[in-house]
Amino acid sequence: MNVAVLRFLIRSIVLCGTATFATVPCYALNEPSQATRRLHKLFANEWQWHLRDDPLAATYLGDKRYNHLWRDMSLAAFERRQRHRRDVLQKLKAIEFAALSPADKINYRLFKQKCETASEEHPFRWYLLPLNQRDGIQEANSVTDVLRFRTVKDYDDWLARMRLLPAYMDQTLALLKEGIRTKRVHAKIVMKRLPGQIRKQIVDDPEKSPYFKPFRAIPDSIPPAEQARLIAAAKAAIAKQIVPSYRKMLAFFEKDYIPACFDRVGVWQFPQGRKFYEFRCRKYTTTDLTPKQIHEIGLKEVKRIRGEMQKIIAQVKFKGTFKQFLEHLRTDPKFYYTKPEDLLQAYRACAKRVDPQLVKLFKTLPRIPYGVTPIPMQTAPDTTTAYYMPPAADGSRAGFYYVNLYKLDSRPKYEIEALTLHESVPGHHLQIALAMELPNMPAFRRYSGYTAFVEGWGLYSESLGDELGMYKDPYSKFGQLTYEMWRAVRLVVDTGMHDFQWSRQQAIEFFAANTAKTMLDIENEIDRYIAWPGQALAYKIGELKIKQLRAKAEKELGPKFDVREFHEVVLGSGAVTLDVLEANVTAWIRRVRNRKR
Repeated sequence: MNVAVLRFLIRSIVLCGTATFATVPCYALNEPSQATRRLHKLFANEWQWHLRDDPLAATYLGDKRYNHLWRDMSLAAFERRQRHRRDVLQKLKAIEFAALSPADKINYRLFKQKCETASEEHPFRWYLLPLNQRDGIQEANSVTDVLRFRTVKDYDDWLARMRLLPAYMDQTLALLKEGIRTKRVHAKIVMKRLPGQIRKQIVDDPEKSPYFKPFRAIPDSIPPAEQARLIAAAKAAIAKQIVPSYRKMLAFFEKDYIPACFDRVGVWQFPQGRKFYEFRCRKYTTTDLTPKQIHEIGLKEVKRIRGEMQKIIAQVKFKGTFKQFLEHLRTDPKFYYTKPEDLLQAYRACAKRVDPQLVKLFKTLPRIPYGVTPIPMQTAPDTTTAYYMPPAADGSRAGFYYVNLYKLDSRPKYEIEALTLHESVPGHHLQIALAMELPNMPAFRRYSGYTAFVEGWGLYSESLGDELGMYKDPYSKFGQLTYEMWRAVRLVVDTGMHDFQWSRQQAIEFFAANTAKTMLDIENEIDRYIAWPGQALAYKIGELKIKQLRAKAEKELGPKFDVREFHEVVLGSGAVTLDVLEANVTAWIRRVRNRKR
């Protein structure tokens, strides 16, 4: 995650970065070979092409050169991108692989895999669904959360984007219309959330528009006359470009798009839907696991975690069934705060308890800090409990752990520790910030990632709570198990809806029967899986691989095993596919085993 890691996963885990970092070659100390020079020239050129092609991606990590533009979302642009990928693959093929260093062979393989995956996805035409209930043009103003408005040019760039919104909107609606024609649409149940989001953009007073937010506090360093000009221009753009565009969008959604959407859920309804879902499983897990195999892994994990939960229930001496215990957790007021500021303070206090413990498990910590801040109320009702926003590549913005303060009776205290470990440290902030600080790494790797690795690490980080001195309260430990169960359930319900033709209600009931998540969270999560097929599979598959590799290292190294070294190896190459991760850990085990005492 365009905001949320769900926005991060959508945009900044996909390629993004800055010109400064993008042009740094990562040669070995020796004179680079011709193959090495050609490879890194291709990396650098492609990075710059990507930043030009996706201005929002550049914006999210602090590159200001394209802050006046939106991405070209025309049908012709998507075909042009596909031709470009094919051309890049031909250039890559012409580079002598055998002449590369071991590190560059990994870079080559990962770059090739990214291009091939994007090329393979193109014929399925997923780009005809350019928005969902969590992300899209209906909240394009959210990019202001990462922009820094300090100069007149910063404001003029935002005004330029505002004035270009009608063209961006027309391209988006054209994609959705083509989706209707080709039967590539969302399910009605999730699209019914969109009109309410769109209406928030339709205001009578321009100053109440979310797009006006940057103009409410213009720095004093900008002269009063310029301030007046900027404010007047913003009001005019909102009245003449922004509001009419959203009125058009609302009319289209209510009259044309929602009626054309699927009554049932699941991409099996698409042309070549099952083949597409098999591709999504491979893409997000970076494995060759089939939907059926993933479903079975999920059922096995649900059974195992359920056994661990029963031990906690016995420990707290609860008298009743498992279902009754879950209901107790969802409804007992003692598990909930009554003031948003108290919940926010609890999240912040938890993060500060973790920070000093990290040295027990990690040799290297990121230099850039992170903060804990509320999710904007505009999007809070339709988004997850929390998400992480990475820092700017140039260090001008810290990382942020966003927490949801909407509807406090759906935000239990027993989730705080597991959620904090996942989204901040040792989870997303530690892993992503470290990756951004790695030396001698091509930009496409430093600022990109693989969901199975990134989210697998986040889930694995939740399990480190015991070693970090967290989960002293059995209810918090149950919260951690609930979060682990939540990711196991995903394997079952995501494959269930998209391959086994489960209904939304079947998925909700399976989720509710096995976790203590509140019904609001469960429904939001199920709707997320409906709109984003396959992505949620990556968490558990990635976590299981990391745990498997740690168990292998502990067994084979015995007293030579050092958890701090293990974590250094896992994180030391940035985000990689799971097969590359396994190769890295296996090589480390071999090196340690061969060390002289």
